[in-house]
Amino acid sequence: MPPLSPRVGTTRSFATLRAVSALMLREMATRYGRSPGGYLWALLEPLGGIMVMALGFSLLLRSPPLGNSFMLFYATGFLPFSLYQGIARFVGGSIEFSKPLLQYPAVTWVDAAIARFLLNALTGILIALLLISGIMIVSETRALVELPPIVTAMSLALLIGLSIGVLNCALFGLFPVWTQVWGIFTRPLFLASGVLILYDDLPTSVQNILWYNPLMHVTGLMRSGFYPSYRADYVDLTYCLATGLIPLFLGVVLMSRYHREILANK
Repeated sequence: MPPLSPRVGTTRSFATLRAVSALMLREMATRYGRSPGGYLWALLEPLGGIMVMALGFSLLLRSPPLGNSFMLFYATGFLPFSLYQGIARFVGGSIEFSKPLLQYPAVTWVDAAIARFLLNALTGILIALLLISGIMIVSETRALVELPPIVTAMSLALLIGLSIGVLNCALFGLFPVWTQVWGIFTRPLFLASGVLILYDDLPTSVQNILWYNPLMHVTGLMRSGFYPSYRADYVDLTYCLATGLIPLFLGVVLMSRYHREILANK
């Protein structure tokens, strides 16, 4: 088959951009346009969670495990975890959400996944920026921000969320029971990802198990960007990249092979 001409490739790229933009606008209107406050709730929800955790643990502990601000400590763990969780959940449900539009040849499963990834990534990053900036302005955190580990941690959270989301997108469609199994399997993930406690404070036997959770590496790396005295020596970037790229590859292969069957079964 002859290669596509540049004009055909440009036309397809424009069609993809148009489809992704339309899907993002549709989801924004569906998710935020029907409730009072709209996008404001996307900011208030994580803020409320961080405040509740900070207040609860401030009543039990004299000081947080790092620094002197409970809110900053829990924000640096909660926000990258929340970013991963949102990306994985919404990308995993992209076929179900966009099924009516996927009946049109101009819209593909890739467009649906990219649209949900971009919308939730931009929203999550904006929320993290606003909340952490606000916490550092209104409280005496004495934090010294180092951007490289922070950017790396957030990027890894995005990658892992995308990879798990694409893989689950295929598995949810091929094996509907996997939806319930995955929900049960990941229920303790919040506690096992270093959101509430440092990896270094855990017993060695627990460390040996939780080291294999890539989100534990992400939260540790994130905190090392705010607390210069904290050295997250256990963080392995190669392992985090592998746990992000391998599921992504498997998910793309499965979706490319079975997306028509998944759509027919929905």
